[in-house]
Amino acid sequence: MKAIVFEKYGSPDVLNLKDVPKPTPKDNEVLIRIIASTVTAGDCEIRSFKFPVKWFWLPLRLFFGITGPRKIKVLGQELAGEIEALGKEVTKVSVGDAVFCTTGMGMGAYAEYKCRPEKHVVIKPGKMSFEEASTIPTGGGGGLNALHFIRRAKLELGDKILITGAAGSIGTYAVQLAKHFGATVTAVDTAEKFDMLRSIGADHVIDFREEDFTLVGETYDVVFDIVGW
Repeated sequence: MKAIVFEKYGSPDVLNLKDVPKPTPKDNEVLIRIIASTVTAGDCEIRSFKFPVKWFWLPLRLFFGITGPRKIKVLGQELAGEIEALGKEVTKVSVGDAVFCTTGMGMGAYAEYKCRPEKHVVIKPGKMSFEEASTIPTGGGGGLNALHFIRRAKLELGDKILITGAAGSIGTYAVQLAKHFGATVTAVDTAEKFDMLRSIGADHVIDFREEDFTLVGETYDVVFDIVGW
């Protein structure tokens, strides 16, 4: 099968189309013919080996490979496609089913095929395109993360919340959820994303490149720190 492979860290130029072995499903797995996948921030961080939190560098380098990628050479964290083959223990899905899923730590969605355990795949809603479904497992998982922490915050009508990294996959969900619960939302990101943030409900916006939001003298009931300041 064809796959996009990277054998050294760097810019997108390190990605190359190559022939690699087609996987065979284990007893509890399905073989998915990939129709759509995404490029996430995580894919780009691994490919370039540039991470926002510097103290992750050494353990991640040890895991992925010191001089070049060792364990993972095909990136891609989420996909949608059709089931082409079943392991002998698979009972809940069938050949031809349209599904979507994450690829787990093994990644591998930049390819024509991927095997995943049956329990990790979800049937695609009929009204949703493969392209739309492929954005749910990780980007949509941002929604699950946002909902979990917004619920933990126990926001009430009139509360003030500051959300850093507000224009990211988690942040955009957090802004909308916070507004749903009646909060006043201050979104921290970059100026070119302000129109979008306002369109989804942000009441106030701060460009972290121009203003230190910790020094503006404002207080908040909740700070949702996605970036890790």
